[in-house]
Amino acid sequence: MSLKDEIKNAVGTHGMWKKKLKSAVVSGKIDVQISAIKADDQCSFGKWLYGTTITEKQKNSNHYQKVCELHAVFHEKASKVAQFAISSNKAAATKMLEVNGEFSEASASLTTAMLAWLKEAK
Repeated sequence: MSLKDEIKNAVGTHGMWKKKLKSAVVSGKIDVQISAIKADDQCSFGKWLYGTTITEKQKNSNHYQKVCELHAVFHEKASKVAQFAISSNKAAATKMLEVNGEFSEASASLTTAMLAWLKEAK
């Protein structure tokens, strides 16, 4: 898959995490291990990001470095929300999912960085 396709898919896939996490807050359950959520190299985008198909030129770009950094933060915050949700700390999980919450801000920052990389790639 091309750089453009990988980024477009990642924006959509990572955007769906908010819905999944909100569901976890309501149910107190999530169908993914917290350690897998936290690992930024286990999702399809992370596997691509750290894999062998991305070129050295792409890896040396400022966009790549920024996306890697923000992608790791996104996964850290998502795992924190999930942990709160399954440990019955719904208030803390909900706060992270609010507009100015830690998860929402991490998600928005990652999306902005991915879209900037996508724009440069066109």
